[in-house]
Amino acid sequence: MLEYKRTRFGTRLPENILYTRSHYWLAEAPNEPGLWRVGFTKFALRMLGDLVEFQLEPAGKTEIEIGARIGWIEGFKAVSDIFSVARGQFAGSNPALRDDITLLESDPYGRGWLYAVHGTPEPEAVDVHGYVGILDATIDKMLANRHEEK
Repeated sequence: MLEYKRTRFGTRLPENILYTRSHYWLAEAPNEPGLWRVGFTKFALRMLGDLVEFQLEPAGKTEIEIGARIGWIEGFKAVSDIFSVARGQFAGSNPALRDDITLLESDPYGRGWLYAVHGTPEPEAVDVHGYVGILDATIDKMLANRHEEK
């Protein structure tokens, strides 16, 4: 795990997964090559606020493309679309979330995954060090916007 701390945001980032600019993570199943579990990073969850409900729309073994809207999630701060960050066959959503949506926040890089895809991650996905750069740039932009508003 890589410790990350910046301003009032801190997290521990797994080093063996991929990350996207849109603050999703992808982890390949250890016993099933080509099956990728996808979830929100701690940063994305912080931006959403407390979670209320979500829905993933692809049914069964639907083919999905990178960037396709595949559902939505509602938090107290916002309702946001859920997008595919992998290309391939939709392999289902996490059934555990139907009973306990708080897994997204309590175990975001483990039992709190959102959906799975048999296929390939988006080509722009980066390792943990690349994601640290994305986080730094995102937080820099947020801080700059806050200073402009004052």
